[in-house]
Amino acid sequence: MTKQWWKESVVYQIYPRSFMDSNGDGIGDIKGIISKLDYLQELGIDVVWLSPVYQSPNDDNGYDISHYKQIMDEFGTMADWEEMLEEMHKRKIKLVMDLVVNHSSDEHAWFVESKKSKDNPYRDYYIWRSGKDGKEPNNWESVFSGSAWEYDEATDEYFLHLFSKKQPDLNWENPTLRNEIYDMMKFWLDKGIDGFRMDVINFISKVPGLPNAPAQEGKKYASGHEYFMNGPRIHEFLQEMNREVLSHYDSMTVGEMPGVTPDEAVLYTGEDRDEVNMVFQFEHMDVDSGPGGKWDLIPFDLVKLKSILTKWQTELHGKGWNSLYWNNHDQPRIVSRLGSDGDYRVKSAKMLGTLLHMMQGTPYIYQGEEIGMTNVRFPSIDEYKDIETLNMYKEKREEGKSHEEIMKSIYVKGRDNARTPMQWNSRENAGFTEGTPWINLNPNYEQINAEEALNDPDSVFYYYQKLISLRKQYEIIPYGSFELLEKDHPSLYAYIRTYGDEKLLVLCNVSSDEQVAGHVAEFDLSKAEILLTNDDERVEPSLTLKPWEATVYYLKRK
Repeated sequence: MTKQWWKESVVYQIYPRSFMDSNGDGIGDIKGIISKLDYLQELGIDVVWLSPVYQSPNDDNGYDISHYKQIMDEFGTMADWEEMLEEMHKRKIKLVMDLVVNHSSDEHAWFVESKKSKDNPYRDYYIWRSGKDGKEPNNWESVFSGSAWEYDEATDEYFLHLFSKKQPDLNWENPTLRNEIYDMMKFWLDKGIDGFRMDVINFISKVPGLPNAPAQEGKKYASGHEYFMNGPRIHEFLQEMNREVLSHYDSMTVGEMPGVTPDEAVLYTGEDRDEVNMVFQFEHMDVDSGPGGKWDLIPFDLVKLKSILTKWQTELHGKGWNSLYWNNHDQPRIVSRLGSDGDYRVKSAKMLGTLLHMMQGTPYIYQGEEIGMTNVRFPSIDEYKDIETLNMYKEKREEGKSHEEIMKSIYVKGRDNARTPMQWNSRENAGFTEGTPWINLNPNYEQINAEEALNDPDSVFYYYQKLISLRKQYEIIPYGSFELLEKDHPSLYAYIRTYGDEKLLVLCNVSSDEQVAGHVAEFDLSKAEILLTNDDERVEPSLTLKPWEATVYYLKRK
């Protein structure tokens, strides 16, 4: 396995709208980010992944781009952005930008032209089709609910939008469009960025003919994902992108790929394949979702989570590369989801960080994770901003579901859980803004904030700082093999990492009760060094773990 800087790095995701506001308009911005770069440097991260800051009407919080080479006014100017990049690089922090090219905004100049007539030169930049029998061209459902097609009266055709109707899908079958995208990528790479996180990149190749999806009982529309996830030309497109653009830069690329399997991930990330460096996959994020999808809540099952994560650890080892993450702008806060965000908030946040960061893959930290921020419970649906949440709420209410029942799902899974402003201190608006924040704060900011964490040597922040530094000190962490222990234990997550003559034993108690690791074979704890623990009283190695304990033992064969 070749050693690469991006395999040894830790990435920090900034969601700019919610990170830090510098001018009092209630919206985080680029100058706000610049003001907090010393904080990120202290944490020790290597790379910032910046969610979109491009010009956008903000239908989907910047993931609907109306100009790929301009900065959104709310976030600042290109000069601000250039200063931010320079300041990051001064601190040895690399910058990865979001690449959103499955779709654009319907306000992008390409789409404005595309709508004008069927013979407009830009028509074929998007996916237009005639209706069938007075209905949509097929029965696909949008990821954000409802039909994936929108009718345009002027030309009597429909355009495809797998997401919002203000996010028309780009037609990757058109080589002229692809070249426009490659030119745009070069524009940013030539400015000095260090790579791209590619939004739903495995959606860009659709099955020719766009066939109907198998009908789903009781539903007007069907998901259709088998016709646009990992489509027939996806590898061809990514290899072309690599050949035309990425191979000319020392860049890091991560493909967000819903529905990808380990076998497919090996094809996307294999070092001889020339596609992307690593994938974001979602299988472990669906561990508490029922057959009805993310809003269909089922109890968390640790045995199931172990099975999923082990599969990704073992099947990619030596063949491909994975991202390690619990949180991002689309996911609820992990300490509320899988941990215990009450009395054990700090300890369970540290445990979840240990469990993840000691595995193979590139770890991602989402803003606020490093101080143990939690989910929020807004009492009214009117306080929520996320288009996915609002569309789902409207649809479920029309189906007759009660407000209380729907809110239960939103409290657990809504994307706004991740989007409440970063909690910097206990002063007004958590120090995020001097104005009115674009979305309400989590009221617990007076207790949970960065200032408090920096003043407490036992905080989640300093624990994450240690996790990051250990990855740089011990090659076994990025490069070692993985073996799961205690496979069927409902509350223990235990595994061994091996690299040459070194071993790590990672023991995590995912519960509020004491647990005993009884099946830790071939590991003599009497010779083990405690490399890391979240238990202040742990001085001797032990197979008995206190509630939410995480301890990592290091052993080097003599």
